[in-house]
Amino acid sequence: MMNRLVLFAPLVLFGLGGIFLFAQLMRHGAPGTFEDNLIPELIGFCLEGFFLVGIFSLIQLRLARERKNELRLSLRGALREVLSHLDVALLEEFTEPATSAALEQDPRAVQALFVKLSNRQLELEDMRNLKKTAGVSFSILRDLIPVAANLSADHMRWWLAIADSVREIAEATSSIGVTTAAQRFLINVGEFDDLRL
Repeated sequence: MMNRLVLFAPLVLFGLGGIFLFAQLMRHGAPGTFEDNLIPELIGFCLEGFFLVGIFSLIQLRLARERKNELRLSLRGALREVLSHLDVALLEEFTEPATSAALEQDPRAVQALFVKLSNRQLELEDMRNLKKTAGVSFSILRDLIPVAANLSADHMRWWLAIADSVREIAEATSSIGVTTAAQRFLINVGEFDDLRL
Protein backbone atom coordinates (compact mmCIF):
# COMPACT_ATOMS: atom_id res chain seq x y z
CA MET A 1 0.00 0.00 0.00
CA MET A 2 2.84 2.39 0.88
CA ASN A 3 4.52 1.71 -2.49
CA ARG A 4 1.38 2.79 -4.32
CA LEU A 5 1.23 6.01 -2.31
CA VAL A 6 4.85 6.76 -3.18
CA LEU A 7 4.13 6.11 -6.86
CA PHE A 8 1.00 8.22 -7.00
CA ALA A 9 2.21 11.15 -4.86
CA PRO A 10 4.09 12.79 -7.80
CA LEU A 11 1.02 12.31 -10.00
CA VAL A 12 -1.12 14.15 -7.48
CA LEU A 13 1.51 16.89 -7.11
CA PHE A 14 1.85 17.46 -10.86
CA GLY A 15 -1.90 17.27 -11.38
CA LEU A 16 -2.78 19.72 -8.62
CA GLY A 17 0.05 22.04 -9.64
CA GLY A 18 -1.15 22.09 -13.23
CA ILE A 19 -4.75 22.73 -12.20
CA PHE A 20 -3.68 25.56 -9.87
CA LEU A 21 -1.55 27.23 -12.54
CA PHE A 22 -4.27 26.87 -15.15
CA ALA A 23 -6.76 28.46 -12.73
CA GLN A 24 -4.29 31.32 -12.15
CA LEU A 25 -3.96 31.83 -15.89
CA MET A 26 -7.74 31.94 -16.36
CA ARG A 27 -8.31 34.24 -13.38
CA HIS A 28 -5.86 36.93 -14.48
CA GLY A 29 -7.42 38.27 -17.64
CA ALA A 30 -4.95 41.13 -18.08
CA PRO A 31 -1.97 40.06 -20.15
CA GLY A 32 1.44 40.45 -18.62
CA THR A 33 4.91 38.98 -18.85
CA PHE A 34 4.26 36.47 -16.07
CA GLU A 35 0.93 35.24 -17.46
CA ASP A 36 2.06 35.22 -21.07
CA ASN A 37 5.37 33.41 -20.65
CA LEU A 38 5.91 31.63 -17.37
CA ILE A 39 2.50 30.20 -16.46
CA PRO A 40 2.00 28.37 -19.81
CA GLU A 41 5.50 26.91 -19.46
CA LEU A 42 4.76 25.75 -15.91
CA ILE A 43 1.45 24.24 -17.02
CA GLY A 44 3.29 22.35 -19.79
CA PHE A 45 5.88 21.14 -17.28
CA CYS A 46 3.14 19.88 -14.95
CA LEU A 47 1.36 18.09 -17.80
CA GLU A 48 4.58 16.43 -18.98
CA GLY A 49 5.44 15.40 -15.43
CA PHE A 50 1.94 14.05 -14.86
CA PHE A 51 1.99 11.90 -17.99
CA LEU A 52 5.60 10.73 -17.67
CA VAL A 53 5.31 9.79 -14.00
CA GLY A 54 1.93 8.19 -14.70
CA ILE A 55 3.29 6.05 -17.51
CA PHE A 56 6.35 4.96 -15.54
CA SER A 57 4.19 4.20 -12.48
CA LEU A 58 1.86 2.02 -14.53
CA ILE A 59 4.78 0.18 -16.10
CA GLN A 60 6.36 -0.40 -12.70
CA LEU A 61 3.07 -1.67 -11.22
CA ARG A 62 2.58 -4.02 -14.17
CA LEU A 63 6.11 -5.42 -13.87
CA ALA A 64 5.69 -5.92 -10.11
CA ARG A 65 2.37 -7.73 -10.66
CA GLU A 66 3.90 -9.98 -13.33
CA ARG A 67 6.83 -10.80 -11.03
CA LYS A 68 4.47 -11.70 -8.19
CA ASN A 69 2.40 -13.84 -10.51
CA GLU A 70 5.54 -15.73 -11.58
CA LEU A 71 6.44 -16.29 -7.92
CA ARG A 72 2.95 -17.57 -7.17
CA LEU A 73 3.07 -19.95 -10.16
CA SER A 74 6.43 -21.29 -9.01
CA LEU A 75 5.01 -21.89 -5.54
CA ARG A 76 1.98 -23.68 -6.95
CA GLY A 77 4.31 -25.78 -9.10
CA ALA A 78 5.95 -27.07 -5.93
CA LEU A 79 2.58 -28.55 -4.88
CA ARG A 80 2.17 -30.52 -8.10
CA GLU A 81 3.57 -33.82 -6.77
CA VAL A 82 1.22 -34.03 -3.80
CA LEU A 83 -1.74 -32.88 -5.89
CA SER A 84 -0.85 -35.37 -8.61
CA HIS A 85 -0.75 -38.29 -6.17
CA LEU A 86 -4.10 -37.21 -4.73
CA ASP A 87 -5.54 -36.91 -8.24
CA VAL A 88 -4.38 -40.39 -9.21
CA ALA A 89 -5.61 -41.85 -5.92
CA LEU A 90 -9.08 -40.35 -6.44
CA LEU A 91 -9.28 -41.12 -10.16
CA GLU A 92 -12.65 -42.47 -11.22
CA GLU A 93 -12.98 -45.34 -13.64
CA PHE A 94 -12.48 -44.48 -17.35
CA THR A 95 -11.23 -40.96 -16.58
CA GLU A 96 -7.89 -39.36 -17.37
CA PRO A 97 -5.76 -37.77 -14.67
CA ALA A 98 -5.61 -33.99 -14.56
CA THR A 99 -2.82 -32.34 -16.53
CA SER A 100 0.16 -30.81 -14.73
CA ALA A 101 -0.92 -27.35 -15.91
CA ALA A 102 -4.39 -27.82 -14.40
CA LEU A 103 -2.95 -29.00 -11.09
CA GLU A 104 -0.50 -26.09 -10.97
CA GLN A 105 -2.76 -23.26 -12.12
CA ASP A 106 -6.46 -24.09 -12.03
CA PRO A 107 -8.15 -23.55 -8.63
CA ARG A 108 -11.10 -25.65 -9.86
CA ALA A 109 -8.84 -28.73 -9.95
CA VAL A 110 -8.20 -28.34 -6.21
CA GLN A 111 -11.92 -27.86 -5.52
CA ALA A 112 -12.73 -30.99 -7.55
CA LEU A 113 -10.15 -33.00 -5.58
CA PHE A 114 -11.69 -31.82 -2.29
CA VAL A 115 -15.16 -32.94 -3.41
CA LYS A 116 -13.81 -36.34 -4.53
CA LEU A 117 -11.91 -36.82 -1.27
CA SER A 118 -15.05 -36.02 0.73
CA ASN A 119 -16.96 -38.75 -1.12
CA ARG A 120 -14.33 -41.50 -1.38
CA GLN A 121 -11.88 -43.39 0.79
CA LEU A 122 -8.24 -43.61 -0.23
CA GLU A 123 -6.81 -47.07 -0.85
CA LEU A 124 -3.99 -48.26 1.40
CA GLU A 125 -1.41 -48.23 -1.42
CA ASP A 126 -2.48 -44.72 -2.45
CA MET A 127 -2.10 -43.54 1.15
CA ARG A 128 1.37 -45.01 1.32
CA ASN A 129 2.40 -43.24 -1.90
CA LEU A 130 0.84 -39.98 -0.72
CA LYS A 131 2.64 -40.15 2.63
CA LYS A 132 5.96 -40.84 0.92
CA THR A 133 5.49 -37.92 -1.51
CA ALA A 134 4.44 -35.62 1.33
CA GLY A 135 7.56 -36.54 3.29
CA VAL A 136 9.78 -35.57 0.34
CA SER A 137 7.77 -32.43 -0.50
CA PHE A 138 7.69 -31.03 3.03
CA SER A 139 11.33 -29.89 3.07
CA ILE A 140 10.88 -28.22 -0.34
CA LEU A 141 7.75 -26.39 0.80
CA ARG A 142 9.47 -25.27 3.98
CA ASP A 143 12.39 -23.87 1.97
CA LEU A 144 9.95 -21.86 -0.18
CA ILE A 145 8.52 -19.89 2.76
CA PRO A 146 10.71 -16.83 1.95
CA VAL A 147 9.36 -16.87 -1.61
CA ALA A 148 5.78 -16.81 -0.29
CA ALA A 149 6.78 -13.97 2.05
CA ASN A 150 7.79 -11.92 -1.03
CA LEU A 151 4.16 -12.01 -2.17
CA SER A 152 2.47 -10.87 1.05
CA ALA A 153 2.07 -11.72 4.72
CA ASP A 154 -1.19 -13.53 3.93
CA HIS A 155 0.49 -15.62 1.24
CA MET A 156 3.19 -16.58 3.75
CA ARG A 157 0.61 -17.54 6.39
CA TRP A 158 -1.29 -19.80 4.03
CA TRP A 159 1.95 -21.27 2.68
CA LEU A 160 2.94 -22.14 6.26
CA ALA A 161 -0.47 -23.79 6.69
CA ILE A 162 0.05 -25.74 3.44
CA ALA A 163 3.50 -26.92 4.55
CA ASP A 164 2.12 -27.90 7.96
CA SER A 165 -0.70 -29.93 6.41
CA VAL A 166 1.81 -31.71 4.13
CA ARG A 167 3.85 -32.57 7.24
CA GLU A 168 0.67 -33.92 8.86
CA ILE A 169 0.04 -36.14 5.82
CA ALA A 170 3.59 -37.52 6.06
CA GLU A 171 3.30 -38.14 9.81
CA ALA A 172 -0.27 -39.51 9.89
CA THR A 173 -0.56 -43.03 11.33
CA SER A 174 -4.15 -43.86 10.35
CA SER A 175 -6.33 -43.64 7.28
CA ILE A 176 -8.52 -41.04 9.01
CA GLY A 177 -5.41 -39.01 9.84
CA VAL A 178 -4.21 -39.09 6.21
CA THR A 179 -7.66 -38.17 4.87
CA THR A 180 -8.14 -35.33 7.37
CA ALA A 181 -4.66 -33.93 6.67
CA ALA A 182 -5.24 -34.22 2.90
CA GLN A 183 -8.55 -32.34 3.23
CA ARG A 184 -6.84 -29.64 5.28
CA PHE A 185 -4.10 -29.46 2.63
CA LEU A 186 -6.66 -28.91 -0.16
CA ILE A 187 -8.51 -26.27 1.88
CA ASN A 188 -5.24 -24.42 2.52
CA VAL A 189 -4.28 -24.55 -1.17
CA GLY A 190 -7.73 -23.19 -2.06
CA GLU A 191 -7.29 -20.30 0.38
CA PHE A 192 -3.83 -19.61 -1.04
CA ASP A 193 -5.28 -19.52 -4.57
CA ASP A 194 -8.00 -17.06 -3.50
CA LEU A 195 -5.51 -14.44 -2.28
CA ARG A 196 -5.08 -11.38 -4.47
CA LEU A 197 -1.64 -10.33 -5.65
